[in-house]
Amino acid sequence: MRIKNICCIGAGYVGGPTMAVIAHKCPDIKVTIVDINEQRIADWNDENLDNLPVYEPGLADIVASARGRNLFFSTDVEKAIDEAQMIFISVNTPTKTYGLGKGKAADLKYIELCARQIAAVAKNDKIVVEKSTLPVRTAQAIKDILDNTGNGVQYQILSNPEFLAEGTAVQDLLNPDRVLIGGDTTKEGQEAIEALVEVYANWIPRENILTTNVWSSELSKLTANAFLAQRVSSINAISELCEKTGADVNEVAKAIGMDSRIGPKFLKASVGFGGSCFQKDILNLVYIAKSYGLHEVADYWEQVIIMNDHQKRRFASNIVRTLYNTVSGKKIAFLGWAFKKDTNDTRESAAIYVADDLLFEQANIAVYDPKVEKGTIYRDLDYLGTRPADANRENVTVYTDPYEACRDAHAIAILTEWDEFKQYDWQRIYDNMKKPAFVFDGRNILEGQKLEQIGFVFSEIGK
Repeated sequence: MRIKNICCIGAGYVGGPTMAVIAHKCPDIKVTIVDINEQRIADWNDENLDNLPVYEPGLADIVASARGRNLFFSTDVEKAIDEAQMIFISVNTPTKTYGLGKGKAADLKYIELCARQIAAVAKNDKIVVEKSTLPVRTAQAIKDILDNTGNGVQYQILSNPEFLAEGTAVQDLLNPDRVLIGGDTTKEGQEAIEALVEVYANWIPRENILTTNVWSSELSKLTANAFLAQRVSSINAISELCEKTGADVNEVAKAIGMDSRIGPKFLKASVGFGGSCFQKDILNLVYIAKSYGLHEVADYWEQVIIMNDHQKRRFASNIVRTLYNTVSGKKIAFLGWAFKKDTNDTRESAAIYVADDLLFEQANIAVYDPKVEKGTIYRDLDYLGTRPADANRENVTVYTDPYEACRDAHAIAILTEWDEFKQYDWQRIYDNMKKPAFVFDGRNILEGQKLEQIGFVFSEIGK
C-alpha cells in the first residue's frame, strides 16, 4: 500500500514537529494534524510563525514550507480519521494520579479514547501507529478495541516510538540515528510495516530504519529513556562525592567519557533531568516490572528517580546554606525555567521544584526565561498544589528583562543553559545585585560562588 493520506491525533510536542517534517519531506502525502484543543490548532495556523505552540529551532521554517500545501491543522477529528489511510496516535500518556498504579503507571485513557473514536468513524481498513510512549503490550489493547466494533474494518497496529531530544527535535527528525517500526509478523503486519518504511524512506536511508515485532518496539523506547536518565543520575551521584573529596566532577566526566565503552554523552552533572519523558517512562518501567513480580528490577530503576529528586532538593538546600542559612525575604533570580535550552517545554523542569523548595523557605523568586510565558510558570507551580495560587503570584515575579530580574537579587540560580546568557553584561548584573552576590549554576553544579570571584566570565558558569 502506498500511503497518500495521513492523520495524526494530537498536535503537541511530538505530533506537531513529526508530522511537519513528514509533510515537508513527502509533498505527495497529505498530512492532517487534529486536536480537540481549539486554541492549540489556532496557534499552529497562526500567520505569525513566532506564535507556534511548540518552540524548536528550525520548526517555523519547516511548517511554513508545507502548511497549506500538504500540511493542515484542524479540529475536525472525525473527518481526518475517515479520510486517512494511516493514523498516528500522538496524545499525552501522563503518569496516573489516581487508582491502581497511581504515581507510576501510564494513564492510557487518552489512548483508549482515540482507539474508540477511530473505531466509531472508520469505514475502511486503517493502519494505526502508536507514536506516544506506551507500556509494552498496549498495542494489544488498542487492537482489541478496534477489532471488536463489529463494523468489519481491518486494522494493523504499528509501534513507531519517537526518539527526539527537545531543542534539537527538527534535526533529530531530519537526520535520525534510527527509525524504529514494530508490527505483527503476519503478512498483513509486514505489509503495514513496509507502508510506513516507504514514508520514512523519502529522506532516511533504509539501513537506518529498524523493524521489529511490536512488543520490542514498545519496550525499546522505555529502555532508551531509562538508560539515558540512568547516566544523568549516575554522574549527579558522583558530583556529590566530588564536592566532599575535592575532585572536579567535570574532570571526572571528561576522563571517563574518553573511554570508548562509556562515551561522553549524558555525563554533564546538573541539577537533574526534566522533560516529559525520562521520569514518566522510568516510573512506567518500574510499574511494569512490579506487575510481573520483578521487584529487584523495579527497585534498581526506581533509584534513578530517587537520585534525581535528591539532586534537586540538594541544589535548593545549597542555596539556603550559602546565603547564611536563610533566604527569607531575599530575592533569588532564576535564569531559565524551561527544562533545557531551545524549547519552551517546562514539564518536570528542575526549576519548578527548586523554586518550590525556596518558596517554603519564604524566598522571593524572580524568573526570566526567553521562551516560557508567565502563565506557564504560574501554572507549573499551581499544579504542585503545595500552596495557594495567590501565594505563588505574591512571591514569584516573572520578568521579560533579565537585568531587571537580577536587580537587587542576593543570588542568581542558572536553571537552563540558554546560549543568550553567555552574552550578558555580567559586570552590570553584579553591580546591581545585593552584596555579597552569589551565583549557582544548576547546569554545571557551581555551588554558591561569589560573582566577583568568577571574574564575570560566563564560560566558568555556563558551559
